[in-house]
Amino acid sequence: MARLARLALSEEELEPIARELSAVLDHIAKISELSLEDVAPTSHVVDVTGALRPDVARPCLPREVALEQAPAVSDDGFLVPSPQA
Repeated sequence: MARLARLALSEEELEPIARELSAVLDHIAKISELSLEDVAPTSHVVDVTGALRPDVARPCLPREVALEQAPAVSDDGFLVPSPQA
């Protein structure tokens, strides 16, 4: 998991992280035992009112303005470090 998430973990960190991940997976397994057939899907556990603005198209930030704030630029885009294997 750590490799997939590109986390650099020491040997000492592996066991505690494995225990925590196991506890999360046990919790998910417990939830999967529930009968949820009559429960409607929701995006929020409480009603959300007035929290979202209307989705209106607006002009985007000009590329030059965005790139002048970047720490590194390459080929008219953001330059990001290569992922480590």
